[in-house]
Parts: sequence; structure tokens; C-alpha cells
Amino acid sequence: MNEWQTILLVDDSENDREIMRVAFKKANFSNPLQEVHNGEEAIAYLKGEDVYTDRNKFPLPAVMLLDLNMPMKNGFDLLSWVRTQPALKRLSIVILTASTRMEDVERAFDLGANSFLVKPSNIDALIAMIRCPRDWLQINHFPPLNEAVGR
Repeated sequence: MNEWQTILLVDDSENDREIMRVAFKKANFSNPLQEVHNGEEAIAYLKGEDVYTDRNKFPLPAVMLLDLNMPMKNGFDLLSWVRTQPALKRLSIVILTASTRMEDVERAFDLGANSFLVKPSNIDALIAMIRCPRDWLQINHFPPLNEAVGR
């Protein structure tokens, strides 16, 4: 039902992005996966600016998987920005991080995260974890996002 819904992965680590691509493939997660490397690139993507102006090639995501520890704008900065954008208020944001700090969990939810997942240390556990959002995405109903994101 929702196989066309785009997932936006925001993570500065090429290694982590590659592992996520492998986990998505092994979990049979067939939704389109877009990737950006930091909070600034994610903002450009969500605004449809710079190289991301073509919404056919870079559609607004239904879900953003967000790492917390990144250069430039970190995950908290990006989460704060997204939640100030009326056009993105319905965007589902899943924190996907190595942090197990309760302060990070609390801060993420206070800033408007919808979920907080800790990256497992092995690929099999990651694949098992990825199956949960895959299944949820298939049955969840997503409202449309407004194309007019604040600049």
C-alpha cells in the first residue's frame, strides 16, 4: 500500500549508510531510500533547494530516519528546525542513533521525535529492527505534506 513512500536517511557516516542499505535490502524494505549526509543537506532536501529541486527525483519523505551526532547541524538542530516548519509538522521522524543516553531520548521526544531507535551492533539485529518500521510503514496511513516549506 505504501511502497512508494520515500524514506529520508540522515546520517554523516558512509559506513552506517552502507550498512542501512544492506539491512533495507535484506529486510525486503522496498520503499525508496534517499540519503543526505548532515542536517544542512537535510534542510536543503526538505526545502527542495540546491540539487534537490526536482520533487520527482527527491520527493518529500513520509519518514525521516535521523542520526543525532553529525557535523554542521546535528540531529537535534534538524529536529528543532523541522518542527518549526508548518508544512512538515506531519513528517514522521525516527531517531536512529548509537546513543543510549536517557537525556538524548528525552530531548528527542521533547523536540518532537516520533520514535527513538538505538542502532544495534550487528547486522542481523539491525535487519530485525528494520523489519518493524518496514511493516509499520506498510499499514500506516500517512497524511500528505505541504510542498511549501519555509525558506
